[in-house]
Amino acid sequence: MLQVARLAPTLLQEASDPVAQYLHARFNDDGGAADRSGRSDLYYTVFALEGLIALQRDPPPGVHGFLESFGDGGDLDLVHLCCLARCRAAVKQPGPDLAPRIRGQWDRGSVYHGFLAWGALEDLGQRPEPFAVPGGTGVRTTPTTAAAVTLLRRMGVPVPPEATRWLMARAHPEGGFLATDAAPMPDLLSTATALHALAGEHVPFEHLKEPTLDFLDTLWTGNAFCGTWADDEPDSEYTWYALLAMGHLSLA
Repeated sequence: MLQVARLAPTLLQEASDPVAQYLHARFNDDGGAADRSGRSDLYYTVFALEGLIALQRDPPPGVHGFLESFGDGGDLDLVHLCCLARCRAAVKQPGPDLAPRIRGQWDRGSVYHGFLAWGALEDLGQRPEPFAVPGGTGVRTTPTTAAAVTLLRRMGVPVPPEATRWLMARAHPEGGFLATDAAPMPDLLSTATALHALAGEHVPFEHLKEPTLDFLDTLWTGNAFCGTWADDEPDSEYTWYALLAMGHLSLA
């Protein structure tokens, strides 16, 4: 994902500087990036940190101390353990081995857990063991379907064509992708993850480039991105997903 997001400046052009300034400003004095309430959080630190790296900007020096403060991650849940692994990999910072804790907390019945754990173990230089990606019996969503498609591809397992057809069908006429059949509007998370999954399967989406860029433009605040048309507060997470989406669109 980071490799693709590095292509975003091709479309951002002069807007790259304000985005980088916004992401840099999200870091608090303790070295962590702020969540929506202003508190430093590993989850948001991943997005702010990798956003800066994608824009070829140096991260704040304080981030190293922030990451060191979590030690071996003994008090963290799986999501934040994986975020810690991702952050350390991003800044090439060694630390205690997180792999045993990640494997121990990994719920193999969750696509989200599988996607996070697989990526984190790769960040730690390990080869995860293939597992059966769950289909689930609940409501299908674009992010979970995209995660399942990406996981299958990374494991070398054929992706059912129906999965990519379903993702493509979530494209909104005015740009972006819907999270579910019943979603009232497209959102940036669904858009970026759908494009990433489709690109990985070499599904062409050139016809979606202009409406999707128009959709991204409606979420632009002048220095960052909001998540939906109903959201007027940008954050580092959605700004990162905008970079990922633009990276893929730059290749379409």
